[in-house]
Amino acid sequence: MTHFSGHFSGHSDGHPAGHPGPGAAGPGSAGYGHHADGMPSSSELRLVAWETTRNCNLSCVHCRASATCGPYTGELDTQASFRLLDQIAEVGRPIVILTGGEPLLREDIFEITRYGTRLGLRMVMAPNGTLVTPEVATGMKESGIQRISVSIDGVTAEQHDRFRGVDGAFAGAMNGIDAAKQAGLEFQINTTITRLNRDQIPDILTFAEEIGAVALHIFLLVPTGRGKYIIDQAISAQEYEDTLNWFYDRKKQTPLQLKATCAPHYYRILRQRARGEGEKVTFQTHGLDAVTRGCLGGTGFCFVSHRGVVQPCGFLDLDCGNVTQSSFADIWRDSEIFNKLRNADNYDGKCGICQYRKVCGGCRARAYEATGDYLAEEPLCSYDPRQG
Repeated sequence: MTHFSGHFSGHSDGHPAGHPGPGAAGPGSAGYGHHADGMPSSSELRLVAWETTRNCNLSCVHCRASATCGPYTGELDTQASFRLLDQIAEVGRPIVILTGGEPLLREDIFEITRYGTRLGLRMVMAPNGTLVTPEVATGMKESGIQRISVSIDGVTAEQHDRFRGVDGAFAGAMNGIDAAKQAGLEFQINTTITRLNRDQIPDILTFAEEIGAVALHIFLLVPTGRGKYIIDQAISAQEYEDTLNWFYDRKKQTPLQLKATCAPHYYRILRQRARGEGEKVTFQTHGLDAVTRGCLGGTGFCFVSHRGVVQPCGFLDLDCGNVTQSSFADIWRDSEIFNKLRNADNYDGKCGICQYRKVCGGCRARAYEATGDYLAEEPLCSYDPRQG
């Protein structure tokens, strides 16, 4: 489910975006407000991940939505979808990630894309790649899709297919990537990290470079949906820390945009490492990483379910309102949950006293899954702010 970094982090197969966005929008870009310290304002809508359908042709082991081939009742129809996009545009001009399930299973998906594009929204999509034919890729491009994300969770078909739950998923994803390339459509690779593939991440990075991806986004497993049943495959807090330090080193060595999603600790690590290297973290030195924060749920990002329920993110199953009953603008502005999330001083435990809480925030979904309290301390963090 990513994540704003100026990059697109949409994760399909029920694993929605963390912090997305195609291309690079720096400070001062239209629609993106910033405080004097360079950090984004606490309620500037920058990203919306919309689960256009829960139907899916795969059965991924980590799926937040436990998505299957359905059918699912109550999904927003075409006119309701248009109304949602109208209401989003009333709030701002965010990136809208069309996710799922598998968004290409909606017959009206290109009507929706064209409508959003006409409104001035930046439309991106998170398909699993298996349904992206040359004709579909051309349709994406012509309707205004600016980038797609395709998930690759292993560099061999056997590894990827086991994770995705369907034989042939890897071949299908690669065919989809080839079709996107032929259509001139940007694509990025998303990878969910578990103990099964953590040692393959360097190879996946090399693979992404070789096939022409513009970005690699890694996702740290959040144990929701079917992901609860593979919690034993989640990496430890120390492995998490080691992976994010490796990621920091690689960012200086690859032409790809690298983004860690559902991994808010990265923004602490970035500052710790930069300080150790005698560097100041600014937009000029560290790009968009310097002007965003870790957990954007309810602050610059939200998730809309297939039935119109607005949540802080796809992994944090809290009902903040329903767009079939209230306007999106009212929900975004007035939700009690959103407003609590927008003040980092509300955090409990060690997150509440951490000097990095405003740039990290901890994963609110992991806190909620572990304790039932979305403001509790992040359970998968080894940093102790009391020791500095």
